[in-house]
Amino acid sequence: MNSAGMRCTQRKNNDMKMDASVFPDLDALSRAALGELLVILRAAVRDRGRFAIALAGGNTPAGLYRLWAEPQTAAGIPWDRVHFFYGDERYVPPDDPLSNYRMTRETLISQVPIPAANVHPVPTTLRPAEKAAEAYEAELRKFFADASTSGAPAFDLQLLGLGTEGHTLSLFPGSPVLEETQRWVAAVEVAAKPPQRVTLTPVVANQARHTFFLVSGKDKREIVEALRSEPEGQPSRYPAARIRPAGGVLWFFDQSAAG
Repeated sequence: MNSAGMRCTQRKNNDMKMDASVFPDLDALSRAALGELLVILRAAVRDRGRFAIALAGGNTPAGLYRLWAEPQTAAGIPWDRVHFFYGDERYVPPDDPLSNYRMTRETLISQVPIPAANVHPVPTTLRPAEKAAEAYEAELRKFFADASTSGAPAFDLQLLGLGTEGHTLSLFPGSPVLEETQRWVAAVEVAAKPPQRVTLTPVVANQARHTFFLVSGKDKREIVEALRSEPEGQPSRYPAARIRPAGGVLWFFDQSAAG
């Protein structure tokens, strides 16, 4: 772990266990997460010949993407073996300022020599949103062909964020998609802007080999405390707490979020 951060397992009484690292600011958080990501990337390429990552949108992971694109880091990446997918996407055109794809294109994709065929955006130009979700699931089933008959695919790494009400991906509290057991991708309407989204379901999110939650900002402190205080052994009302793949979850907090 980067010396700028502190790794600790945080628990209060019978609270939900978090394997959490706290960093003084977002830059330190991003550098530590990138270091862990690169270790996972190299191991995946060595062991399975490729690295498949589900990228996150929002402001917090953008710093990690910019660091990843820096020449001294990008030069050591076997980009022909790297595949970018998206955990969720706003149902807007790919050049819209709210598009997760646009953000990752500007901060990372356009800055590195990754083959165009290795970038797998959600096809938000398809209408309606349900059609885009179906097409993205078909893309996943094609790429993870070995998983299509045995179960859901396992991303080598998924990056996740945390909303102030406890959502992650585009899985918001009370969403019926939280109970999904078959579909890999779903179109949803949420209480946020824009309301229409396409998201991975827990069927996929709970299969990832590695999962990073990247959480920054003082506005996240209340929900972080709520997650810490939840008793184990009961279904959580917070979608983020329901993402518990067997590979485990690492939480990266900046000091403002950790409190």
